[in-house]
Amino acid sequence: MNPPSEGRRELDSVVINIELTLVSIIQGVALFFLTDNARALLSMQRASAFLYVAASLCVIFIFWSRSVIHTLTLIRWPLEFGHNFFYIACALGEAILFSRLDNPLAWFQLSAAYAGIVWLLFIYDMRLIRARIAESRDDSERALYACARSDQLLNIRALVPLLFFLDLACMLAIWRWPDLFIARSRHIWLISAQLLSFIAYLIYTGRYFSAIAPLVLRSRRTN
Repeated sequence: MNPPSEGRRELDSVVINIELTLVSIIQGVALFFLTDNARALLSMQRASAFLYVAASLCVIFIFWSRSVIHTLTLIRWPLEFGHNFFYIACALGEAILFSRLDNPLAWFQLSAAYAGIVWLLFIYDMRLIRARIAESRDDSERALYACARSDQLLNIRALVPLLFFLDLACMLAIWRWPDLFIARSRHIWLISAQLLSFIAYLIYTGRYFSAIAPLVLRSRRTN
């Protein structure tokens, strides 16, 4: 396959800059809503408040890190509108989620809805991976996109569904036994479980990036 033209490389660079700018803006908006809603909650100095705020920060960390990895590995010309529309929808979901830090039932309801949107985003983005595989030019790119495909399928088939069903189970537990989880404040167990799952996912994401970083570098050298 012929190497990309100078015009194509310039367009790739423009699209990557657009993607990184969009990610930075929407996560900045999400962080504003988190900060605005966390101030009053943290002033109450309840242990559960810190857990909900920590979980919210993890949501931002996860979305930002996954978006950056996605941009470095898969984003090329032409601009993918559907993918970016999903990003904006996720930012809206985060903003609404962060407005429910003081309502455990609503928090887990919205967490499940947000996880569902992210699940759809992973499914939608498989088309980008297939496009990159189809246009790969050498072994370094094929190895990179094979790793990206394996990670994407793992998220679609296991990781994101597990987060979704954890949120759903927590929501149903609070709805079914409000005396236990609300009146007795046992919802702290549920948010602790969610926070641990987020931390585990962040660790996985960090290890995944460490594994593909050399492949990203080699694929860029060949362009």
